[in-house]
Amino acid sequence: MDKSKQLIVIGGGLAGTEAAWQAAELGIPVKLYEMRPERNTEAHVTGNLGELVCSNSLGSVIVHKAPGLLKAEMRGLGSLILECATQTAVPAGSSLAVDREGFAELVTSKIEGHPNIEIVREEVTTVPDGPCVIATGPLTSPTLAADIGRITGQSYLYFYDALSPIVEHDTIDMTIAFRKSRYDTGEQEDGDYINCPMTE
Repeated sequence: MDKSKQLIVIGGGLAGTEAAWQAAELGIPVKLYEMRPERNTEAHVTGNLGELVCSNSLGSVIVHKAPGLLKAEMRGLGSLILECATQTAVPAGSSLAVDREGFAELVTSKIEGHPNIEIVREEVTTVPDGPCVIATGPLTSPTLAADIGRITGQSYLYFYDALSPIVEHDTIDMTIAFRKSRYDTGEQEDGDYINCPMTE
């Protein structure tokens, strides 16, 4: 393989796998680096690519809202992430939510099966020379973060997100919780979401 024509992608999350897939579909050889499971993070529990560690919702599918329009555009461009999300979708009203385990397993299977993608399971500690996509997100390893800081002249990398706790269904007291969908647009008659009233 001519390494001068190879794209390196660092990070096997949503952005990294999508970038690798899109380049590979264009015939570009891709080397996708993912440090898990060799070096784990504080949030991941598997070595699967595309593992969701926060909410299983990818947001609205209503096309006159920005997230829904973006999904429609991505679908039109052959998005791997949207294909896998659609195949592993769970009821979520007007949002696209997925079975997180099934989703990550499907993303992993698709990436592993692509002839133009080579997966390397090791930590990248320095930004490589040549064409490269760094898609390591908020769980970037400290050594790679330090090298990015050296290049950018920044002491810190910033990431902002909302907190979405994962709650097991059997821990919810359904005598006080209730099912309802946003804007009454759910797929299930009794509602797609479990709503838990809070006292404080």
